[in-house]
Amino acid sequence: MAVIVKSSIVLQNKATPLRRFFLAAALGLTVLLSPSLVFADGESGAEQLRQFVRNSKTAEGEFVQQQLRAPKANEPQDKGLKVVRQTQGRFVFQRPGRFIWDTQKPYEQKLIADGKQLILWDKDLNQATFRPAGQALATTPAAILFGETSLDQHFDLVEGEDRLGMKWVALVPKKNPNAKNSNDLPYTKISVGMANGLPKALELIDGLGSVVLVTLDKIQLNVSLPANRFTFAPPAGAEVLRLN
Repeated sequence: MAVIVKSSIVLQNKATPLRRFFLAAALGLTVLLSPSLVFADGESGAEQLRQFVRNSKTAEGEFVQQQLRAPKANEPQDKGLKVVRQTQGRFVFQRPGRFIWDTQKPYEQKLIADGKQLILWDKDLNQATFRPAGQALATTPAAILFGETSLDQHFDLVEGEDRLGMKWVALVPKKNPNAKNSNDLPYTKISVGMANGLPKALELIDGLGSVVLVTLDKIQLNVSLPANRFTFAPPAGAEVLRLN
């Protein structure tokens, strides 16, 4: 097994959109309602999201993630946003801070958080990248589903419009005066679509107008998970990158 220790790295090929992929993994799901979750019809989208975060301890299900862009000048302008990349797979999480985002199509790639470190496993590259979790989980949208139960600690929740049968909530990262860069997220807008007390969609928009849309389905909520569910060991012969 090759072990390479570096202080920083630029992940190329399919691993290039790691930050976008990581953020999208953290939000936007349709959940099978548990008897322990009861929501009032008139509650705001923000309060529905807060209650979901407080009451969901574990979950697993399926996701579809799409990267969208506006049509170019030489393309029809009446077709709306165009899908330029789509991935799908399964996910599982356990609060706080443990999750697996398992992309299965069109390629196999896993992003794993075991509570102490983040691991990106790319089967085609036969490569595993390890980095400390640190504040990376707490200060990104991953905190909404996978982190602490106090959602308002990291974000201001701003009520948005009702659209596509959902109440949309904008998540505005709170400024941290002690951080060197209090807002280093690669997105200018992060929104969650809520319906009947459940997050059903996530929209991420960057400064170039690119949109990432994540929807999840077939979710089982508050399931029992084995103790080793989030343990990952690279196969023999894999290249291993360890970031400080």
